[in-house]
Amino acid sequence: MAGRRGALIVLEGVDRAGKSTQSRRLVEALRAEGHQAELLRFPERTTKIGQLISSYLEKKNNLEDHTVHLLFSANRWEQVPLIKEKLNQGVTLVVDRYAFSGVAFTSAKENFSLEWCKQPDVGLPKPDLILFLQLCISEAAKRGDFGNEIYEDSSFQEKVLQSYYHLMKDKTLNWKVIDASKNIEDLHDEIKSFAEEALQQAQHTPIGELWKKN
Repeated sequence: MAGRRGALIVLEGVDRAGKSTQSRRLVEALRAEGHQAELLRFPERTTKIGQLISSYLEKKNNLEDHTVHLLFSANRWEQVPLIKEKLNQGVTLVVDRYAFSGVAFTSAKENFSLEWCKQPDVGLPKPDLILFLQLCISEAAKRGDFGNEIYEDSSFQEKVLQSYYHLMKDKTLNWKVIDASKNIEDLHDEIKSFAEEALQQAQHTPIGELWKKN
């Protein structure tokens, strides 16, 4: 059993697609089956960088767009030692948002290319599975608290969704698209099934690098 690592499983999607709820449920389900599993969320708001990001998202301060993007990336990088340590200990990490959110949201703004947005995150630990919770923006906008944070605007979220679709064209990544309009239980069952497959595959492969340059 030595050398078997945990899986890095990421949940992505537009705001209010159900990522946080399903991330928590997946961790609980994996633990119930005897796996070591922990939840991570980005931004990680408890660090100094995370607190700055949180203040920005809650519309309490204003930051220049390039600066914001680099802060989000730095917030992920400061967790990399922990991520690698946990995975190598056999812990599966379920991550609520990752680099794909950073790229999708910034590239939805004016004058930002996908390629520029990806560069700060090149070399991050590569997810074994990316679950995209697909939900139309009109449905997302009906869900509780939509609009409380700076990016929760329907027209902007539509641009974010298009950026995600571009990112999904990368066949080196294991994307699975899931209909997030399903009821919570059916959605959970589908996510759990994909996660169990990823867990099996991850045990026999080393941790990869995201968007690694050849």
